[in-house]
Amino acid sequence: MRGPDPEPVAGPAPRTIEGASLIGQRISKLDAPDKASGRARYIHDLNLPGQLHAKIRRSDRLHARIVSIDTSRAAALPGVHVILTAQDIPQRGLGVNKDNPALKGEKVRSLRDEIAAVAAETPEIAAAAARLIEVQYEDLPAITDAAAARAPGAPLLHDNKPGNLALTFDYEHGDVALGERESDFVVEDTFRLHYVTHCCMGVSGMIAEFQPNGRLLLYSNTQVPFLHKREFAEILEMDPGDIRIIQPPIGGGFGSKLDIYPFEPICVFLARAARRPVKLVYTREEEFIASPTRQPVILTLRSGCRKDGTLTFRTCTTLHDNGAYTSWGATTPFVMMQTISSLYRLPHCRYHTDAVYTNNPYAGSFRGYGNLQATFAVEQHMDRLAEAAGMDPLSFRLKNAQDPGETSLAGLHFRTCGLKDCLRTAAERSEFPVRHRRAAAARNDGSRVKRGVGMASMLHVGGGAKIYPSDGCGTILKLDDFGRVTVMTGASEIGQGSETVIAQLVCEELGLPMSAVTVVNNDTDITPWDVGVHASRTTFIAGNAAIGAARLAREKILRAAARLAKSDVDSLDLHAGNIIRKNDGEIVMPFAKLLRALHFSEQADLVMTSFYYEPPSKHQDKTFKGDVSAAYAWATQVIEVEVDTDTGMVRLLKVTAAHDVGRVLNRLGIEGQIEGGIVMGQGYAVTEDLVIENGVCRNPAFRDYKLVTAPEIPEMDISFIETMDGEGPQGAKGVGEAPAICVAAAVANAIYNATGVRICALPYTPERVYRALHAAGAG
Repeated sequence: MRGPDPEPVAGPAPRTIEGASLIGQRISKLDAPDKASGRARYIHDLNLPGQLHAKIRRSDRLHARIVSIDTSRAAALPGVHVILTAQDIPQRGLGVNKDNPALKGEKVRSLRDEIAAVAAETPEIAAAAARLIEVQYEDLPAITDAAAARAPGAPLLHDNKPGNLALTFDYEHGDVALGERESDFVVEDTFRLHYVTHCCMGVSGMIAEFQPNGRLLLYSNTQVPFLHKREFAEILEMDPGDIRIIQPPIGGGFGSKLDIYPFEPICVFLARAARRPVKLVYTREEEFIASPTRQPVILTLRSGCRKDGTLTFRTCTTLHDNGAYTSWGATTPFVMMQTISSLYRLPHCRYHTDAVYTNNPYAGSFRGYGNLQATFAVEQHMDRLAEAAGMDPLSFRLKNAQDPGETSLAGLHFRTCGLKDCLRTAAERSEFPVRHRRAAAARNDGSRVKRGVGMASMLHVGGGAKIYPSDGCGTILKLDDFGRVTVMTGASEIGQGSETVIAQLVCEELGLPMSAVTVVNNDTDITPWDVGVHASRTTFIAGNAAIGAARLAREKILRAAARLAKSDVDSLDLHAGNIIRKNDGEIVMPFAKLLRALHFSEQADLVMTSFYYEPPSKHQDKTFKGDVSAAYAWATQVIEVEVDTDTGMVRLLKVTAAHDVGRVLNRLGIEGQIEGGIVMGQGYAVTEDLVIENGVCRNPAFRDYKLVTAPEIPEMDISFIETMDGEGPQGAKGVGEAPAICVAAAVANAIYNATGVRICALPYTPERVYRALHAAGAG
């Protein structure tokens, strides 16, 4: 491991006069008035002239050959315009392994499988027609257990995938055998992580229209519009330039809209066949049954340390239930191995994953991207090893925590690293050491209700991740004659507040109020390229692109002002819509007046700039080593819980969180991100469980799928550690995924602190906790 670099230097002070900076202020989201008032029009609110409505006929079997499909009764229904089956469209696979055709013609492998699709005058007629489509099957043996799918002689779901292996991953550094020999204490556990689903308030949907000039217009909820242009072009054998994607306001993404899923090309093929616009929107039940899930994992972790608390090694093997087809869930080891290898200093590590086909639902990308699962295991082992070494959990973590400038043996370079500050801040504000000792001492006091505190930390990318050839984003900036700015950014707004931060950064550079900026971010015919919303990248990548474009505009404006005012460029500044002198704040001229002077001069000119920001991150090599992100986010959360030993009920009382965010840009926005992420992590830990039994989703409704509601949300004490990342926009890092990552691990450690019982499976429902407590004699 490389030693620490010199202490990072803080970024430049705000350009505006003291007290007038927008950085760190509490600024409402630009789209808040429309969303709060009901003026925002989501995909289900949109309707085009002549539009048809689509529904999908799904499989009745987990695993079967399709013998015949009879659409005659459906076709005879008045109002039905088009019915498609696999024989009517090109058979091109979707997903990471290109193994998921939009419509299945020979075999079905899960109850999600799309067999036929209908376009009709109304959603009701389309749904009725879909029910009338008759399918004859020849049943095949079903596999709904990942371990069974790997057993010798198990039926193959895909003939070209021996052993039902979808993907495998292997990573190693150091010598784990040596690390184990050097260990004084070794612990091992198997952790079982479950299905949950995204529960976006806006369900999946699309509208497709082929225009008179032959171009395809899509209204889509995608998080990656520019990547989807290329993918749709391949599926449809079109020029990507002939595809336009407009994103209406998106009612939540959380990673669920990163891949192309079968309903999307189905909608397009229906529109092509009907020669009319077609709208396909899921019902809530369909959203539960057919949208991607978080990746279920069986994870076995073995960890060691010396008597002095120094970590020695980790070995990790995971079994991913890939489901019937391969979407982004199977690739979560890219992130999991970063936590296994690089959360705390670790000299020796080995990691292996098998992602295995079953007849269960397939998983996709989900906020945290495998890190919730990995952190759940690693942080419980940190507590177990601390206890074995006779150290308190805080001291043990501090001993192994990295410093700024270090590079992990996986190649992650931590130019800034607030892990130790996060640990100390969360521990101090929660009184963790005292409360932890007190709770452990009270385990056997005979009380029914126990209290405990648990600590967990996390590491995640905070500056994007170099997965595609480019991880960059473009910005085009235009100033009109009246000092108003239009910012065209490739960065998609999916509810996370990116357009507000981008506007804020531009206004900071140009000395303008927020009211002077309009952000355009939802039309691929207008906006420049961006790789999409994922990997906590948007503030970092798009923010830097916006700053780059704004600084080019600023330079041009100040040069023009210096000529007109016969002043030195360095003596002028922009503030409050004016060009001012730096030394005394004297107004030289209004901003808008200068722009008009430029426009209507003999050498007429406009202020329009563009900038493309490509982060300095690197692609991982074939061994999964490399500095994959431009920055890394850190956090520590301390959670206090109450456990009713008679019922197994776990209640979160307080979350004390300290997050290394680089720098706070919009305090209101980042507070919302952290609070929302904690609640999502709480649901993963305690209440949410998508029940899949023998391939069947048993709770496809909010009635039976238990989201956290307002009365269950704990008190929160949130601190921001500002490490001033030198590459980040105004020093900031991305934090969109971070707050959800270590909640479940902290809850697990808190339950153990309260009861002395360690539970290695989620969620912590009353039934699971009750059984564990009573099996251990702690109930």
